[in-house]
Amino acid sequence: MSPPLARRAAQQLLSTNYTQIAALQATSRTFTSLSRPPPNYPGHVPLTVPERIFLGASSAVVCFFNPRRADMIAICGETTAVPYFIYRLRDAMLSDPTGRRILKDRPRITSTSLNLERLRKLPENTVGREYIGWLDREGVSPDTRTSVVRYIDDPECAYVMQRYRECHDFYHALTGLPVVREGEVALKAFEFANTLIPMTGLSMFAALTLKRDERRRIWETYFPWAVRNGLQAKDVINIYWEEELETDVNELRRRIGIEKPPDLRKTRAELRAKAKAEKAARDALKAT
Repeated sequence: MSPPLARRAAQQLLSTNYTQIAALQATSRTFTSLSRPPPNYPGHVPLTVPERIFLGASSAVVCFFNPRRADMIAICGETTAVPYFIYRLRDAMLSDPTGRRILKDRPRITSTSLNLERLRKLPENTVGREYIGWLDREGVSPDTRTSVVRYIDDPECAYVMQRYRECHDFYHALTGLPVVREGEVALKAFEFANTLIPMTGLSMFAALTLKRDERRRIWETYFPWAVRNGLQAKDVINIYWEEELETDVNELRRRIGIEKPPDLRKTRAELRAKAKAEKAARDALKAT
């Protein structure tokens, strides 16, 4: 690296460190629920340390028993991502040209911004067609991920969390994992290996609530896949999905470094059909 570039890199590193230190000092300001400081952005709720700990712990418990509670997952994600992890993810975006453009443009992912009807008309095997196919198959909408971030003090980091949340269904579409509990646990394991957001790691404990056969599949197939692919893949937070909608989905997987896991929905359907056939055979045998 040339001296000018080395000096510039050092200056950027020092600037980032000073920014993080200032942010940590800001989040550690002493105040009470009765003397709460003004919000830093619309919807922001500054939290005291005890409030943050209580919300993080209680929401994590609820998520463990009911991982479909999107509101609790959002609270857990926000309250456990500071002071370090969300800044690390923000810095990963700042170090990438596409990530920097996303932070500058601050796009939002909604059913309106994506024009879902247009996606249905895209050619087969494009990212957009794969995404809308997954949404229709699972019966979900991008608008279910648009709840406003409230508990992260830094506005830019709040957007990073918002972007992660709204991109979640694209990760589902790229991997093919369904929204059933088993699929969500597998995808959260991938996200943890790739993003290090604590909530995604905590969600892996929900594997303990799965049925025996599901736990076996998670441990033998999907957790190894998630760790391997999450670590080897590029930072998925830096994908500008709005610009990749017409890209061949297999080409995008190759570019990012993601292998598609075994089709979980197909596996579950085949096992249910097998169990049903075996039960019918046993009932017929008893009848004779």
